[in-house]
Amino acid sequence: MPVLAARISGGPTPEPGLREPAELVTHRLAAEFLTVPLSAVARCVADTWACGEHLGLDVTPEIVERVARERLLGMVNSAPPSRR
Repeated sequence: MPVLAARISGGPTPEPGLREPAELVTHRLAAEFLTVPLSAVARCVADTWACGEHLGLDVTPEIVERVARERLLGMVNSAPPSRR
């Protein structure tokens, strides 16, 4: 399946020394969802950002973080229980 957004473009240009907004969101969510691989969190953030732009929304890091968090919660909560 092709990647919707390999890298998020657009939005405010970060000041020197600051990371891009999507990267900051990715790292905050990765710290919250330790059982989800970083690549999956980054993909979720990128897809959420791309979906918002596709729908014509004024996409902000705060909105992307909230929606991506809900998607990640769905992923974590839908995982089958481990067998013992």
